[in-house]
Amino acid sequence: MASISHEGRFWDVYLEFADDPRRVDSFGGVLCFSPADVDSEELPVRTTTILIERTFDEVVRKAHAMEEHQLQGLLRSALPDED
Repeated sequence: MASISHEGRFWDVYLEFADDPRRVDSFGGVLCFSPADVDSEELPVRTTTILIERTFDEVVRKAHAMEEHQLQGLLRSALPDED
C-alpha cells in the first residue's frame, strides 16, 4: 500500500482484512507495518480494525487515501513503548 519512514527506518504498510463473523454487512481493515530492514526475530506490528466500511472497495479506497503523517501516527501508536 505504501512505504513510510519513522525514526530513521523505512516501513512497508499493508492493508489486511479482519474477518469478523459478527459483521456480515461490512468489511474491516487492519494496517500492518513491516520494517524494511527486518531481522529474523522482529515481527510486523498491526493496528486494531480501524477501517470499517460497507464494501471491500470502500475499505481499500479509505486506506489508500491516508496521508503519510496519518500512517506515521498510526505506526507510533502500534509500536510497543520503549523503556
